[in-house]
Amino acid sequence: MSSRYTFGGDEHIFVEVDEEMSLEAFFVSLSMTNAVRKANIKGVTEICPANASFQIKFDPDVIHPDDMMKELKRLEAEAEQGDNVLETRIIEVPVYYQDPWTHDTLMRFRERHQDPSATDIEYAASINGYDSVEKFIEAHSGAPWFVSMVGFVSGLPFLYQMVDRSRQIQVPKYLSPRTDTPRQTVGYGGSFSCIYSVRGAGGYQMFGITPMPIYDPEQRVPYLKDFMVFFKPGDIVRFKPINREEYDAVIAQVQAGEYMPRIRNVRFSLSEFNADMDGTNAKLMEALYDR
Repeated sequence: MSSRYTFGGDEHIFVEVDEEMSLEAFFVSLSMTNAVRKANIKGVTEICPANASFQIKFDPDVIHPDDMMKELKRLEAEAEQGDNVLETRIIEVPVYYQDPWTHDTLMRFRERHQDPSATDIEYAASINGYDSVEKFIEAHSGAPWFVSMVGFVSGLPFLYQMVDRSRQIQVPKYLSPRTDTPRQTVGYGGSFSCIYSVRGAGGYQMFGITPMPIYDPEQRVPYLKDFMVFFKPGDIVRFKPINREEYDAVIAQVQAGEYMPRIRNVRFSLSEFNADMDGTNAKLMEALYDR
């Protein structure tokens, strides 16, 4: 893996760890951004991690761009020698698949879709070789997901499924973007899932919706009182299919200020995962229910 460094004007350095997303590339990117933060380099004003890359903003009057570049390359050498172990958390996110709200929305935009005769999830199931939507939902919710970056709009997580390449779901985005997407829609584009943190335009396929708030600029939601954005890079997510009754029950808890997502602290080892993906995933999801 050989990173590519480029300057962005006088104040930015963009580092592309790899051309395609992988957990290995994510770990290098995460390790480097954490190292930059820990090093407390004078002049660094912003650190922006992404799926397999990151960008550093700095003040060239405080640190020369060439010196900033040298510092990043030094930190990369240290990151590549790391043990690729992450102390993180696994979070259960309830999802009401094939809900009426995203269904009504997607039906308004069929002329922008690859298959106007099918719903988004029916299309995704078909092109990925599943003989039913139910089997597709099992695949989408059957393995955990890595939060590889948060952004594009405030609080929106991009999630990468933790399975081998041959089993990864792949679905193209809409032919042209929608002008509407319900808040908290669980979407999919390319090989990434996401959760739309706000209502707005979007091009990802819509599979369902979660009743769990993930972004609250007013910080009224109890578990968002410390920070308005719920997810952070390195989080692990387990999607839990729920029905309408369960969805309504969570909504009632949220409105009463009583809902708390199921969260457990876990240790994730990339080497252990690569040696036994299914076994590692099973342990991670079992950890959600450990007392």
